[in-house]
This record gives sequence, structure tokens and C-alpha cells, in this order.
Amino acid sequence: MGYGLTETSPVLTLARPKRHLYEDTPTQQLERRSKTGYAILGVQVKVVDDLDREVPADGRSVGEIVARSNVVMDGYFKDPTATADAIRDGWFHTGDMATVDAEGYVNIVDRKKDIIISGGENISSVEVENTLVVHPGVYECAVLGVPDEQWGEVPKALVVLKPGAKVTDGELIQFCRERLAQFKAPKSVEFVDALPKGGTGKILKAELREKYWVGFAKRVH
Repeated sequence: MGYGLTETSPVLTLARPKRHLYEDTPTQQLERRSKTGYAILGVQVKVVDDLDREVPADGRSVGEIVARSNVVMDGYFKDPTATADAIRDGWFHTGDMATVDAEGYVNIVDRKKDIIISGGENISSVEVENTLVVHPGVYECAVLGVPDEQWGEVPKALVVLKPGAKVTDGELIQFCRERLAQFKAPKSVEFVDALPKGGTGKILKAELREKYWVGFAKRVH
């Protein structure tokens, strides 16, 4: 695998095996190849927290991918505000949230705007979605952060069932609790007929979130 954005022309990383890791087991090599990868020649990549400090390289701590290189754009055309928001101290902030391991392999877990921050814990909506779609009755789903008085926000799952499937919200919540840390499991499940999608087929989470946050302070990560 590899990783990049339009703003980076486009490649930043490749998930190639490092020479000293050739003796890893086939399973370990496959795991590394399935990650986002490490920076290619001429590119610097870091994973940082909200204060732009590098997160621990433990494969678990989540932060935002930032990069700098001569392949990274100078800025957005005639949009200095967006440029200043994206490029700070020479580092381009990608908006992609990831972990990094001791070998420098980065692994994307979610988009920054889709990360759910519940009681100070970062929850990857993608991780929860990937758990839900394993259930034999689930066709597709979207997991969102919705307001909660105690935790700030908690995960909620919007689920489209397969034709003829009969599944309760409690069953799906328990299904996730058996496979994830308790705080990551959805606190509620809503069954829907379909999920809104853009022209590329991507689920429009911003549109889904909107109705739940009416009357609450604007959700900003």
C-alpha cells in the first residue's frame, strides 16, 4: 500500500518491507504491507497530537499525520485562510488520523473530522464500522459522534440491514462490546433504509451528523 493526497503530488509513503524485516513471519510482513507505510525518500512524516507533539511510536497512540517535502503544495489557490490552517510551521496537516509503530510504519485509522472524542478517549469510527459490518445481518453502516451530557459525545451507529435480516439494536451493541473496548462500542443503534452518499460513493457523515448536533455547540476537532 501507499498513501498520499492531491496536495502532496501525491505520494508520501509506501508500505514496503525494510531490509532488516525480511526475516519476519509471513503474517508479520502482511500486516506491515497492509499499513499506510513509512515516508519515501525526500519526504518527512510525523504523527502529532493537538499541540503538534509527536505521539509515542507504540502503534496505539493516535494523532494527525503531518508532512513536509518539496512535493507538498505551497498553498491553496487564492485561499490564504485555508492555507494557514493546513500548513503550520512548514508542516502540511493532512487531516488523517493515524498511529505509528517503532519501525516508523504509519497506519491511518480515521479522518480527523470523523474521530469521536468521548470522555477524552479517541474512538475511530472506521474501527467500529469495520466491526459492525462483520455481523451477518449488517449490509452497511456509519458510526458518528453524537452529543452526550456526561462524555461530551458518544458513538452512535446508523445501520442498513441486509434484506430479510432481523437484528435488534441490543444485539449489535453486544456484538461490538465482545470485540472492542467497552467505550468504543456504540451507545445506540438506529436502523435506516439507506445512507446518503456523494458522487464517489462515500457516505456523507457530515450530513448525517447535522441533525444530532442542532442546538449544541459546533463540533470542532
